Amino acid sequence: MPVFSRVILAVAVLSAVPYAAAQDAQPPAPTAAELAFAAEQARDYGLDSDAVLAILAKAEYQQSIIDAISRPAEAVKPWKDYRTIFISDLRRDGGIAFYRDNQELIDAVAAEFQVAPSVIVAIIGVETSYGKITGKYRVLDALATLAFHYPPREKFFRGELSQLLRLNDGHLAYPIEELRGSYAGAMGWGQFMPTSIAKFARDYDGDTRIDLWNSRPDIVASIASYFQGHGWEQNGPVAVRAQRREDAREVTPANSEPVYPLEQLIGWGYVPETPFDPQRPATLLKLEGEEGTEYWITFQNFYVITRYNRSPLYAMAVNQLADQIAAGIEGAGP
Repeated sequence: MPVFSRVILAVAVLSAVPYAAAQDAQPPAPTAAELAFAAEQARDYGLDSDAVLAILAKAEYQQSIIDAISRPAEAVKPWKDYRTIFISDLRRDGGIAFYRDNQELIDAVAAEFQVAPSVIVAIIGVETSYGKITGKYRVLDALATLAFHYPPREKFFRGELSQLLRLNDGHLAYPIEELRGSYAGAMGWGQFMPTSIAKFARDYDGDTRIDLWNSRPDIVASIASYFQGHGWEQNGPVAVRAQRREDAREVTPANSEPVYPLEQLIGWGYVPETPFDPQRPATLLKLEGEEGTEYWITFQNFYVITRYNRSPLYAMAVNQLADQIAAGIEGAGP
């Protein structure tokens, strides 16, 4: 065979290899856990198991998600350091500007759902810096990675993945394969998980779809709905600084639920700087601040914020940012 012909033949063979490989490439076989999950979705919710597996095959494992969820900021930072992440002049001024730009909408939603306007704004500020940082991960990747590769919370994330699949019916403004969010799968300006979308998200602009990325009416109303649904008390207190008497007993509540009458905390040696109804349910929070230990008495509305994110540091950051925003709005006048 002439040299030229042999070269042509070699090129033809080599060119065919990638094509053949592409033709033979198949998505990886589903794992036993994925097969069981798909069967559960068919049994419990009537989803097509093959369709579930087809969607799962599009998900990509992300090690960076496992790394991120293993070291959240709340677990390693004391309040004095955590606070500086969210409480700043920039975030306060951003909140005041966001309120001013959307005042008619925010006031209408706040009145309808009986939730403080400043708290709605503060949630958006803490979660996404007023929509600037909504997350870079595909939500499908995040939830599948955590559902099948993070045993400490696989039950929770499988539940969220299941709910995401059930939202893939035109309920959302975009296909679930296109959604982007946090490493934990939280979405939009308010960082809603799929189950929160199903329970509390609102189509407030009336276009028949829920859009937590680009519809400010949907975003604001969904956050207000969440707080209303968890028992927010309109005009109720959130938290008040307390002074600890020298003879105070040690109090270590299990969580932020207000389970003590305020007068009991006072009797134990924790006196609020502002008086409230002695029978109002409350609890105690101890924080490490810039100038040492801080004691706070917290109420139902603080507990409601922890339903959004269970960290008391998060709840205090939202509370203090909301106070600063409200003070800035009031101080600026109409």
